Amino acid sequence: MLTVDCGDGNPLQVVCGAPNARAGLVGVFGVEGATVPANGMVLKKTAIRGVESNGMMCSVAELELGDDHDGIIELPADAPVGMAFAEYAEANDPVIDVAITPNRQDCMGVMGIARDLAAAGLGTFKPVEVPAVAGSYPCPVEIRTDDPDGCPAFYGRVIRGVKNGPSPDWMQARLKAAGQRPISALVDCTNYLMLACGRPAHAYDLAKLNGAVVARRAEEGETVTALNGKDYTLTAEMTVIADDSGVHDIAGIMGGEHSGCSEDTTDVLLEIAYFTPERIAKTGQALALTSDARSRFERGVDPAFLDDGLALLTDLIVQTCGGEPSDVIRAGQPPVERKTIAYDTARCAALGGIDVPADRQKAILQSLGFEVASDWTVTVPTWRRDIDGWADLVEEVVRIVGLDNVVSIPLPRADGVAKPTATLQQSLERKVHRAAAARGLNEAINWSFLPQKEADAFGGGTWSLDNPISEDMKVMRPSLLPGLLSAAQRNMDRGAASVRLFEIGRRYLADCERLTAGIVLAGEKTPRGWSSGKAAKFDAFDAKAEVIALLAAAGVATEGLMVLGDAGDHYHPGQSATLRMGPKNVLAAFGSLHPATAKTFDLDGAVIAAEIFLDAIPLKKGAGFMRPAFTPPALQAVTRDFAFLVPEQLHAGDLVRAIKGCDKDNIAAVRLFDRFAGQGVPDGQVSLAIEVSLQPSDKSYTDDELKAISDRVVTAASKQGAALRG
Repeated sequence: MLTVDCGDGNPLQVVCGAPNARAGLVGVFGVEGATVPANGMVLKKTAIRGVESNGMMCSVAELELGDDHDGIIELPADAPVGMAFAEYAEANDPVIDVAITPNRQDCMGVMGIARDLAAAGLGTFKPVEVPAVAGSYPCPVEIRTDDPDGCPAFYGRVIRGVKNGPSPDWMQARLKAAGQRPISALVDCTNYLMLACGRPAHAYDLAKLNGAVVARRAEEGETVTALNGKDYTLTAEMTVIADDSGVHDIAGIMGGEHSGCSEDTTDVLLEIAYFTPERIAKTGQALALTSDARSRFERGVDPAFLDDGLALLTDLIVQTCGGEPSDVIRAGQPPVERKTIAYDTARCAALGGIDVPADRQKAILQSLGFEVASDWTVTVPTWRRDIDGWADLVEEVVRIVGLDNVVSIPLPRADGVAKPTATLQQSLERKVHRAAAARGLNEAINWSFLPQKEADAFGGGTWSLDNPISEDMKVMRPSLLPGLLSAAQRNMDRGAASVRLFEIGRRYLADCERLTAGIVLAGEKTPRGWSSGKAAKFDAFDAKAEVIALLAAAGVATEGLMVLGDAGDHYHPGQSATLRMGPKNVLAAFGSLHPATAKTFDLDGAVIAAEIFLDAIPLKKGAGFMRPAFTPPALQAVTRDFAFLVPEQLHAGDLVRAIKGCDKDNIAAVRLFDRFAGQGVPDGQVSLAIEVSLQPSDKSYTDDELKAISDRVVTAASKQGAALRG
């Protein structure tokens, strides 16, 4: 138990088990209410083994200042008791958290961010002072580039007599503040240059090199062990740094393990080069290898900063590790040609929406490093690879002035009623979307990419990505159902008793993209209850009902559709069908999923699916915005029920369609309401009960007229092989 003096004259009792705790020690104390950086724990008064404790003595690890957690921090005896540790340790600098977009390669270092902040009015930009570091002897290593396309420029020099060890405290503190772990003085110097100036560099142990150091194309199948300890197989499209012994470095991405610097390193070769951004990006993608260097080189570092970067790195190493530098060898030529753009200051108001005075625009551009001539010819700095034309200059001015200063101006509204802007296909898609949601289906939005296994379950995908995000997102989907089935499986695994999903999107076939609606029903149709006893399950007829409802919402006359087979191999052959407008125009496929397909997605039990091919629906222009007035019939409808014995293989839809077509003037609707097989019905036949609704027009039906209509119904049914049941 400790008694801690916080400097306010009120000693606090604290329980502490640190081995270095002793009377008179000056350390760092976490008071009640403070948050421990390492774990986010908020300190509060508590009892430890029955002893009250009012805070915590802190270790280096708990404050995230290092890895030492064996004891509490020991400060000098003259440290001012009661002062905030952040203030004492000068660790209370403001933190600026930035997210760098891919186009702003110049802001991948503190110097670039500082330039932008200064241009916006936050402080004054202080350019880095580049020291003059002269070499005292010729560089003993031959340096050259044999791959000018991948490495246009390769500079280097040797420093003899260095002493590698821990870097200075000030450097370690700055690296830690930027989220970088200190390693050794030589490595920390290269990382410091990268974070400060956005310029990656590399230091080789000269004793581990053999012969000339060359930037060249890798040989097909050549391998290298990188600093992360992993082996990589290279191709002839990749640039490497090698010597006579082989590859040492995956150029611009990661150094090799066997040529890195260690505590025994006494002589180093510094490498600073310009690599073609496209080559670095392709190499990194092919090897699935990321690094701080790659993130900068693939965006494009400043090609004019090679000499300055090498001088700064040399100076850092000499100051921290000692040593004697050689002359610089410069192989190749970096692409330092600068773009010039003719600029008109009036374009800022026309394009950016802010009227900025010409002198203010000039000051902004100059503060960002642009050179502005008297005729408003603007020369782009070498570190701004993203600037291509005058519109980019407008963007620079507007973002510094502030996008919040762009005045919102409503667009002029034309007189009269606006014409609809949605295309017929968009209108169709919206109708189906609203109808599906209104019927209680939940919308899913899935990726358009699938794993190969899931695509194969639906006939295989025609299009595969050469550079997929992952192997699970490699094939463009040939159907919407795989994504919906995967979503259903995830929901069922998490305890969902019933899944009703739909998605409207595009499937990708060999010739084109096809707009499609997909539906998946799984689990319980209705939950178990006291009246039914057990839960009802979905079946193929539920999918048919959803399809017909959505087709009707799309404006399709569903009564005349044909029900035929051939829904696809991923459906159950005896529990699936297609809806067609004519024998060849397939509007939809529906039914129970094939058990083998369901197994592919780890789904148990019956899974019902449907696909509506929205691109196959004929698009018709609407007659107008208004619906016709509802005019109910003047006379009451009459219903007649018929029971027919039909062959088992007869489609009920064919019978219904035949009956409705036998007397279109009088028959308003035909509906199947019962199907029976069993006692009283001959083998090989079923009994279908049909309700026929008759609608008189100008007068009520007589008995003779009703009999004549009934005879026509029976005659039409008999042509389908049906017989009136006695």
